[in-house]
Amino acid sequence: MAFDSREYGWGDVTVIYGGRDLTRIRGIKWSRKKEREELYAKGNDPITIQDGNNKYDVELTMTQAEFDAIEAAAGNDIFSISADIEFSFGNPLNGDAMKTHRVIGFRATEDTLELKQGDKYGEYTVPGIALRIDKNV
Repeated sequence: MAFDSREYGWGDVTVIYGGRDLTRIRGIKWSRKKEREELYAKGNDPITIQDGNNKYDVELTMTQAEFDAIEAAAGNDIFSISADIEFSFGNPLNGDAMKTHRVIGFRATEDTLELKQGDKYGEYTVPGIALRIDKNV
């Protein structure tokens, strides 16, 4: 069995948000959490672990120019957007196998600009929640 051990870097990443290719994206982060709780019955130790709901947290980091363009397209309200995010990495022109994950129904929960003395650009962090994350679509 042959396999390619090439690791993908940030330069191999494409992020599409609501149909827009984010060329000034600086970072993306997501997590899937599963509610779990011990079930106690006779005795002091749990007898099983029960599963509950899934929760999806997503965070986009982008330059101020990228954020301003997205917000302008949304009528100057980042909170009015509900859109999918497609995250792909690999370059088929280099013979890479493409790998794509899709965040379904992302909604921002806050927008935060960070700009300090000496910075060369403004950077927005946009955390939010999603309906689900489909991996390897």
